[in-house]
This record gives sequence, C-alpha cells and structure tokens, in this order.
Amino acid sequence: MRALRRLLAAAVVLVLPMQALHAQSSANFLSMYREDVARLVRAATSSDFAWRRLAELTDLHGPRLSGSDNLTRAIAWSVEKMKADGLENVHTEKVMVPHWIRGQERAELVDPPFGDVAMLGLGGTVATPPEGVVAEVLPVNNFDDLQTHAADAKGRIVLFNVPYTNYSETVTYRTTSAAAAAQFGAVGVLVRSVGPTGLRTAHTGSVTYAPGLPEIPAASISAEDANRIVRLTARGHYVRMRLVTGGHYEPDAESANVVAEIRGREKPDEIVLIGGHLDSWDVGTGAADDGVGCVATWEALRLMKHLGLRPRRTVRLVLFTNEENGLRGANAYADRYGEMAGNHVFALESDSGVLSPATFGFSGSTAARLMMAQIGALLTPLGLPEIGPGGGGADIGPIAQLGNVPTMAYLGDATRFFVFHHTAADTVERVAPDDLSRAAASIAAVTYVVAEMPERLPR
Repeated sequence: MRALRRLLAAAVVLVLPMQALHAQSSANFLSMYREDVARLVRAATSSDFAWRRLAELTDLHGPRLSGSDNLTRAIAWSVEKMKADGLENVHTEKVMVPHWIRGQERAELVDPPFGDVAMLGLGGTVATPPEGVVAEVLPVNNFDDLQTHAADAKGRIVLFNVPYTNYSETVTYRTTSAAAAAQFGAVGVLVRSVGPTGLRTAHTGSVTYAPGLPEIPAASISAEDANRIVRLTARGHYVRMRLVTGGHYEPDAESANVVAEIRGREKPDEIVLIGGHLDSWDVGTGAADDGVGCVATWEALRLMKHLGLRPRRTVRLVLFTNEENGLRGANAYADRYGEMAGNHVFALESDSGVLSPATFGFSGSTAARLMMAQIGALLTPLGLPEIGPGGGGADIGPIAQLGNVPTMAYLGDATRFFVFHHTAADTVERVAPDDLSRAAASIAAVTYVVAEMPERLPR
C-alpha cells in the first residue's frame, strides 16, 4: 500500500510539470503568430475593399449559371484582377459543365380564384408544352402523405407543402420531389420553397429525375402561395393551376476553375487550399451564394501579398465552377491533383454566407482539432466563438476525401442566409461590409497560421 502511495505521488509530481509545460507550449505556439495575425486583421477590417470587390463582381456579371456568358466573363475578370493583385501562378483550368437554360416560365391559378403564383422552375426541370400543364393541385405534407394519397396523384400537380426546418433536412423534397410524384402518375410537381418564409420569394435549386420514370416539370413556389393553396383545398375548393416551364439543356459548355497562389517559401509542395464557387443560380446576382465566399477567401491571399507575408507552405485559392448544378469543378480539381492529394495539408471553403453571428466548423483528427482550437483563440478580437464541428464543403470534398485532408468551413448565420438563398433576392445588399471584412480577416488569419506552422496539421 505504501509503495502504491509513493507511485501515485510520483505520478502527480510528473503530471503537474507536464501540464505546465503544455500550457507554456500553447502560449508559445500562439505568440509566434500573434503579431502577423493582428496585421492581417487590421488590414481586413480597416477598409471596405472586399465589399466593393464583391459589388463589382455582382454588378458587372450578375447571375453566373454554368454555361452562361456571365460566368465566362466573371472568370476572365477574376484572372485579370488576381494578376493586378500580384498573386502568383494565376491561371484557369478547363472544365466542361452542363448548360441548362431556364426559358419562359410561370404559374397561375386558372379557376376562381385567379392569379399568378410566385414560382421558379427547379434547376434541370424539363419543359412543359408551350401552353403549359393545367391540372388540379394535390397538396401533401411529406413523402408518407403522398404514399397515402397515391391514388389521387394521377393526372394532378402534386404540391409538397413541407415546412422548413433546416436546409439539410428539407432540401430532399426539392431534389427528389419529381421522382416521388412521377411514380404515381403526377403531371407536375411543386415544392414549398426550401427556406424560412421570406417576402413571397421562390427558391430554385436542382431537381433530380429517376431512371425509368417520366420526367415531369418541377418548380418551387413561395411559402405564402403554398399556404394559400393548402387553405383553399382545406375549405373544399378544387384548386386548378397552369404550370409553364421552359427548361432545357444545351450541349456541355467550356468553363474553368480559377487558380491563384502564394508560393510557400520553404515547403511549396505542401498545399493549403481555400476557396468558394464562382458560379451561381440564374436569379439574383449570386452575391451571398457564393460571390462572397470567393471574395472572402481571395482576400486572404491579397492581404498576405499586400503585407509581404509569405508562409512556409503554398496557399492556393480556387474559385470553383459548377458547384450549383454538377460539381464538375470540384471533381476536375480532384482528378487533376489526385496524385498530390496527400500534400494538401488543409482545405477551407466558404459557401454559407458571412452573416453574423458566424463561426468556423472543423473536421479532422483530435490532435488537429486541439491545434485548431489554439489557432481559433487568436480570433477573439473578431468576436468569433470557439471553433466547432462541421468543417468541409462540396467543392473541397473530393480532394479532401482522396487525401484524408483536415477541412474547415466559414459558416454564416443559417437562420438568415436561407431566407434569400437561391432566390432573386440574393444581391450584394444582403451582405454587410463589416460581416465580409470580418470573414476575410478570420479566413486570412487561420489560413496564414496553418500555412506558416513548422509542422503540418496532423491527420
């Protein structure tokens, strides 16, 4: 027993110095970068440069759907501006992308009551005949409710009136609604817009058809119009609607990822990857989704260049193409750099807006998470909370999976972002200059420290 007590006492003596050493090591780890991080933060937050660049992008080039002239011009503009910023290895990497065109569309009630319905065809929807499809509307609450009313769906336009909870839960009704309704003979499908109730705005986004089932026209309608139709049917009215869609595909079009770098001074073959997607849907001007993510990550490189900071590792910015309706840019990047996936030490994506209160999400090993928590402490002056889970993104996902790469996401306030996500209201007015400056400062700080640390983030 005495021997055991002596052993425990010795262990306590050893543990206390180790705890003190760990605390001292953490403090030293932070202090090495505090001054440079402070310079990056001051430079980012002392100017509205980033917001003015976002306004220029969206004002000049507007919505940037894959295959559009607007996206082609935005790519060329980005290359020109990056070269003017003095960034290195600025170039484009060819990607063939789908080219869907919306065409003419509308929705209207054709029996008393009459009137237009706020709608947007879902991305990839097929076209109706020119005169449209006229049919009675069958509202359902969810997929199970559709199954219950399967015998009533034939020859009707099915309306999925599914209240928004969060994006990941509700978006499945947008992507799979057409296939679900088509299997029971529906002639069209409507979905209540995937987002909180806004100002009678309809939200677009991709729809997916199922092999072996008819491809029926698909559109979203505003929450207010969905509620009205449900109230009318609940009172015993037979609601008839005319749905007109003009969507069709042209042959695949040439597009490109835009790439720029600050080459690492000691370990140029180790890559810290950051970026967003330059394409957008064809409504609004794609400011929050995802012009702001492109500009916020672009600022990280521009600020480092401006301040003369060249980290150990290469920081690579990629403005991906075709995130919204194909992920061709993400997959092309993974194909091109797949053999070097293991040299990607970190990947950060900004594709959730920058609305306050914002936070960082991180996905990686426990050891990497502990290290990122220390880096996050440097962001206290910006008012960001502790780094949480949920790092990653659609565009960095393929390369990260190949290389088991730690990933991070800058996450704006989702309760506000999804009010105007994929709508005509996504314009630069939805982005506050201070929010964008804070995002740019945070991303620049994290990116610089990860690229500058003596050791790479542990897998």
